[in-house]
Amino acid sequence: MKILVVFYSMYGHVYKLAQAIQQGANGVQGVDAELRRVPETLSTEILKKMGAFEAQESMAGIPVATVEELGQAQGLIFGTPTRFGNMCGQMKQFLDSTVSLWTSGALVGKVGSVFTSSATQHGGQESTILNFHTTLLHHGMVIAGLPYAFQGQMRIDEITGGSPYGATTIAGGQGERQPSENELEGARFQGKYVAEIAAKLAK
Repeated sequence: MKILVVFYSMYGHVYKLAQAIQQGANGVQGVDAELRRVPETLSTEILKKMGAFEAQESMAGIPVATVEELGQAQGLIFGTPTRFGNMCGQMKQFLDSTVSLWTSGALVGKVGSVFTSSATQHGGQESTILNFHTTLLHHGMVIAGLPYAFQGQMRIDEITGGSPYGATTIAGGQGERQPSENELEGARFQGKYVAEIAAKLAK
């Protein structure tokens, strides 16, 4: 059973969550979770000016997602950085190209889930995921979040991402903060949770 973790990451924070999501999903027997990145829309020159070129180079070996393979997976877990409380433009452009899947109903009844990052603690993480859910609902997907069974999102002893809508991380204003172990554990939990639901639906 295939699960695709489809993400965009400019500076690598979402990428690290994606790796943890993949690890959690692959912990479920019979599941093959693979990473896919959405096509870049910015030029190399712009990425260099934004200080993002090195991070992009580190992800160069990950295959670029195609619309067709989305329909072949039993579960889709999407990762995007927050842009003003919504998904990034690269992810939106890719999703806007999935009309053929919508027309054929290829994603109806499949599990969909979302994770994200933002610069600040209250930078629109929850609204980004909730806004993303609208697209998944239009495709007829069954939405899965990050349930409170993951107790790490109840912590108040440290600043941490994570909500019932999905795993998140806080990157810092300059991208200086990397995902904490608690945030990565939340991502692993979400990956496993989605894979388990997809396996049950596949039966």
